[in-house]
Amino acid sequence: MRSELVSEKIGEHGGILSVVPDVSVVVPVRDEVESLPLLLEAIASTLLASGLSYEIICVDDGSTDGSAEFLKNAALGGSDLKAVILRRNYGQTAAMAAGFNYAVGKAIVTLDADLQNDPADIPMLLAKLDEGYDLVSGWRQKRQDGAINRLLPSKIANWLIRRTTSVDIHDYGCSLKAYRAELVADMNLYGELHRFLPALAYIEGARITEMPVRHHARRFGRSKYGLSRTFRVLMDLLTILFMKKFLTRPMHVFGLLGLISMVVGTGIGMYLTFVKLALGEMIGNRPLLILAVLLLVTGVQLFCFGLLAELLMRTYHESQGRPIYRVREVVGQNVK
Repeated sequence: MRSELVSEKIGEHGGILSVVPDVSVVVPVRDEVESLPLLLEAIASTLLASGLSYEIICVDDGSTDGSAEFLKNAALGGSDLKAVILRRNYGQTAAMAAGFNYAVGKAIVTLDADLQNDPADIPMLLAKLDEGYDLVSGWRQKRQDGAINRLLPSKIANWLIRRTTSVDIHDYGCSLKAYRAELVADMNLYGELHRFLPALAYIEGARITEMPVRHHARRFGRSKYGLSRTFRVLMDLLTILFMKKFLTRPMHVFGLLGLISMVVGTGIGMYLTFVKLALGEMIGNRPLLILAVLLLVTGVQLFCFGLLAELLMRTYHESQGRPIYRVREVVGQNVK
């Protein structure tokens, strides 16, 4: 299956590779022209010294500082670099998705372009991957970032994501990760879900671990991240939580909430009917009447949402031929 996927990608993008590389290194780039020469040299020297065949895929995400021009020139002058230039700034998730689509290696490693991740850690992650894991995530135990605007929000976000997703990773924000290529092929990225890749991999049934990696202070430019991303992280976390629990059974959440709402609304309505008919009291000016109507209408809407979500879920899986399960391996003779 993997060889078919590689052949499909090679044919799609017009490249010719005699041998599938051991690793594809995917680097999203946004305004990092000063860091790129040092980064590319460090990646190449590390992988050459380890004896691994490799390709480097740099995805320029709408840079305005000359990064795209540098990458295009570097790609024309070397055989190990592939420059993917996006038409505008789409965000890191889109850049990583583009890199995944163009990668043909047996394993895929991602890291940032700002030199804070250390390419020298790549062989260590790949060695861990060979122990039977599908994803190895870097853990920046000694981060070289500001305490208020980076470290504190990151610690809170990591704790919240761990508790919500049940994936015990200490550092979701670390871009330095190693993946088996077949795992990446099963994951579709949208919005800003790149920081939740371990959780998405968990949904796909992946074996996940983490390893301490080095982290360096930024040498050029300034960080693209800040406190403003906190709200987006929370919204994406709700998306991941829903996907983890109810992707193939959305009616279980919408239908249950709708049923509860309708039952409570009906109960209040019956009580008000008893008050009106048996006791002869006026109910038109009671807030309970408005509440009963609101609960009944909301219940019907939630139930309908559940039916629509079920139809969308079936369309999502059936139109793409996506099974609702993932097979790790099949053992035995005459297996087809």
